[in-house]
Amino acid sequence: MNEIEAVGEEALLLPLAKGAVANERPWLYALLIAPSAVLANGVIQGGVLAYLMRQQGIGIGRISQLISLLALPTMIYFLWSPITDFLVRRRTWLLLGAVSAGVLTAAAFGSRRLDSRSAVVLIFMGACCCQLVVSSCGGMMGTLHVERSRRVAGSFYQGGSMAFGAVAVFVLIMFSERLKHGTLGLLTGALIAAPALFALATAKQDVVVEAGFVRTMRRVWGEFKATFLRWRALPYSLVIVFPMASGAAIGLLPGVAREYGVNGAHVAWVNGLGGALLMAGGSLAATLIPARFRAPVVYLSVGLVNAGALCVLWLGALLPSTYYVGLTLYLFTIGTGYAMFTAVVLEFLGHSGKSGSGRYSIINSLGNVPVLYMLVLDGWGGEKWGARGLAGTEAVVGAVGALILLAYFMTQKKGEAATAGTAVAE
Repeated sequence: MNEIEAVGEEALLLPLAKGAVANERPWLYALLIAPSAVLANGVIQGGVLAYLMRQQGIGIGRISQLISLLALPTMIYFLWSPITDFLVRRRTWLLLGAVSAGVLTAAAFGSRRLDSRSAVVLIFMGACCCQLVVSSCGGMMGTLHVERSRRVAGSFYQGGSMAFGAVAVFVLIMFSERLKHGTLGLLTGALIAAPALFALATAKQDVVVEAGFVRTMRRVWGEFKATFLRWRALPYSLVIVFPMASGAAIGLLPGVAREYGVNGAHVAWVNGLGGALLMAGGSLAATLIPARFRAPVVYLSVGLVNAGALCVLWLGALLPSTYYVGLTLYLFTIGTGYAMFTAVVLEFLGHSGKSGSGRYSIINSLGNVPVLYMLVLDGWGGEKWGARGLAGTEAVVGAVGALILLAYFMTQKKGEAATAGTAVAE
C-alpha cells in the first residue's frame, strides 16, 4: 500500500488523453500566480501599502495593525477556497478572483486616505478574492499527470510568486510620486488582473461531475478521507509543520544588519529586490533536480543546506562580508526550499479529483504554522544571544527537524512511501 493512498482512485486510473502531457505547460504557473504575488507579496506584505500610508502621514503603529489585518486572508483562505472546486472550471475561478481583486484594489487606491474604513474593506475583500488564485493554481497543478511537470510547475509557481512581488514593489513605489493615487490604483489593478489572462493558455481541464448533491459530497468526503484520515499521512503532515526552511528569519535579519556593519542602503537592496530575485532563482534552480528523487527527501535535504547557510551568519565574524555571503546563501536555498515545499504539498495532495483546490488550500495553509512559531523562536534567540543567536536558533532547530524526518523517509522503500498520486506518470 502507498504511503498516502491515492486520492480519488477512480480519477487517478483514468487513461491520459492524447496530447495531454504536451499541453501541460508547467512554466505557465509563474504567470498564473502573479495576481496573488502582486497584491499579497507586493502591495500588502511587500511594503507598497506601508510606504503609501506613511506618505499620507499615517502612524507606524496604525500601519502595522492594518497590514496585519490585510494579511489575514493568506492564512484563513481555506475557509472559502473550496468554492473553486465547484460551479465553473478552476481557470475561470482564477480569472474571476484576479479581476475582482484588481478592481477592488484600484477602487481602494482612489480613496482620499488608505486607512479609511472603505479603503481597508475594499483591499481586504480584494485580498480574499485574490486567494482564489492560489487555490485555483493548487487545484490545477494537482491535475498535472507527469511528476516532472508537477515539480517544474511548483518551482515556477514559487519563483513567479517572489519575482512578481518584488517587481510590483519596485514599479509601484517608483511611480508613486509621479502618479495621482487614482492613476496609481489603475496601474495596481492592471498589474493584479492582467496576468490572469494567461489562464486562457492552460490546457482545458475536465470538470469532475457527479449526479446529485449527495453523491458529490460523498466523493468529496472520500477524497478528504483518503488524503488526511490515514495513519500514513502523518509523515507528510509533519513535513509540512516542521521548522526546516521556514524562511522566518527573512524579515528579522535586516534588524540585525547593523551589528554586521551593513548600512541601510545595502540592506534595502540585498533584502529587497535583490533578495526576492535570489529566492526566485533558487526556486527555478529546483527544476534541475531530477523528479526520480522523492519530494520529501529533497525538501528535507534542502532544509539541511539552508541550516548550513545560516551557520555562516551564526559562526562567522560580525563583518559585512559575512552578512552578504550568509544572506545570499540563505535566500537562495530558501527559494529552493519553497519550491520543494510545493512539491511535497502536491505529493501529499495527489490527484485533484473533485476537491483538489480545497485540500491544497488546507495543506498549504498549514505551511504558515512553522513560520509563525519560528518567528517567536528566532526573536527569542536574538534577544538572548544577539545577532548570531537569531541565525543560530533557526539553524539548529531547522537542522534537527530535517534530520528527524529525513531519517524516517530514508528508511522507507520507494514503493512503500510512494506519493499520493501514484497513478501520476513518471
